[in-house]
Amino acid sequence: MGATLRALRALVLLLGFYLLSLVLLAALAGVDVLVYSWGHGPLTAKVGFVTVLLAIPVVRGMLMLRTPKGEDPPGLPVTDTDEPRLWALVRELAAAAGTRAPDRVLLTGEVNASVSEDPRLLGLLPGPRRLTLGVPLLIGLTEAQLRSVLAHEFGHFTGGDTRLSALVVRGRVQIGRVIGQFHAKADGKVAADRARQERASAKRVAKGRKAKEIDTTGVGATYRTMARIYTAYGKLYLRASLSTARGQEYAADLTAARIAGRDATASALREIPALSASHDFYLDSYATLGLHARLLPPRGEFFGGFGRLLTAREPELTGLRAELPEMPVGPYDSHPPIADRVRRIEALPADGRTDEGRGAALTLLTDPERTLGGLEDAVLLDELLACPRAAGWEELLNASMTAGLSATQTPLHRALTAYTGQPATLSALLDVIDDGRLWRLAERLPLSEQAAAAKGRAFREFVRPALLGSLRTMVLAEFSACSLLSWEFSWTSPATVRLPGWAASAGDDSPEAELDAALEAAVADRPDTARLRALLPPAVQNA
Repeated sequence: MGATLRALRALVLLLGFYLLSLVLLAALAGVDVLVYSWGHGPLTAKVGFVTVLLAIPVVRGMLMLRTPKGEDPPGLPVTDTDEPRLWALVRELAAAAGTRAPDRVLLTGEVNASVSEDPRLLGLLPGPRRLTLGVPLLIGLTEAQLRSVLAHEFGHFTGGDTRLSALVVRGRVQIGRVIGQFHAKADGKVAADRARQERASAKRVAKGRKAKEIDTTGVGATYRTMARIYTAYGKLYLRASLSTARGQEYAADLTAARIAGRDATASALREIPALSASHDFYLDSYATLGLHARLLPPRGEFFGGFGRLLTAREPELTGLRAELPEMPVGPYDSHPPIADRVRRIEALPADGRTDEGRGAALTLLTDPERTLGGLEDAVLLDELLACPRAAGWEELLNASMTAGLSATQTPLHRALTAYTGQPATLSALLDVIDDGRLWRLAERLPLSEQAAAAKGRAFREFVRPALLGSLRTMVLAEFSACSLLSWEFSWTSPATVRLPGWAASAGDDSPEAELDAALEAAVADRPDTARLRALLPPAVQNA
């Protein structure tokens, strides 16, 4: 579908909203005329009042004069002076796509790139353009892959997609606005009726009579019926406009393949889902690791550490690139399935451009460290930026684990407090074990029906894993409080606890293995805390 037909389709969909609104207003006016023709009285006034209330949201929706403009996401604007190589690439690719280059480039912290335009007169006249480019893409893509991503985005400019979006967005906002107003009116009616019934019920109770059950069934039904009418059209609107959007993605992919090459385009499409999944994992497991301790990674590393993770976990990324998810196309999907897009590109004839731009896209930045630090200032919340910085990832990990252990309250902590009536401490737990009361304490743990019904050895087998895990946490917290615990940081595996200064037991057993054996002895069928007490700091041993 060409740009002209797509513009016509978007205009027809928008006009459909106005036509629907006019039909409903005419229907409301018809009801007024019909009731008025029957005579004048309270019913006529009531119906007229209701139809006016129903007409107000419709008229408000129709009279929205300006298309809402999207706000810039949090990001770092960069000029030609700041990043001359990046801007040179942007202009080169825009010229290759046969379109005007963006007026602004905004770097963000997301695994995404997009273009937007603020056209005038519903897209009839062009407006300022913006390119939003996620720094994680610069970190994870090669220069050739980045060329493909940018060429794809500029393909949206070439196809007029960003100018047509003004029409599409206007219709979505207007429909949503009317639906929201009708639901708000209905909710207000329900709240008012509920309050009225509650007041009446309170008066009945005050008189010694039984309160009536609150029932708001059917209240606001007229408003909700109007909302359902617009919702039905809204679904049609979305299905039609989003099917157009999916076609635009295919067309932009072809633009990318023509400009950047088939192989670079296919590899970029494979890479982005892998980068997205990796970045989510990185943010959860590394970048925000120190939040418990109110500590941030070294400056520039909040986003910059993502590159270290990608390098360390390259074998895992290879698998992610090879196994693209096969997702069915939904009527409300704005993008086609990535696997289908890759197949379409890889089916194109070879163009002999396999060796282009293998260098990292991040080298396009004049000073990557400065840019990564500036992005943190632009994106992170002020309360985060107020936190001190760790000297390195190892310090960040140790501070985080220390804070986490000191604040942890396991089910065993709560059960011990309830059982003894005293604060849950490791010393108190060891005394309970030595007194032969461990399994009585265990009965206070959260238990499944099967565990609660079990007796003797079966019960002990059910609760032993929970006891073992909670006891280990309490022991590690005690070592951490005494500064006898450290953690080994890794980009490829979970953090490993290290217990410096311990003498390993006979043979090749490590201090960690010695601790595990002591913990297992403490929760055995016949508990023995001697080995565990021998490993603990003197303050606990003598408590």
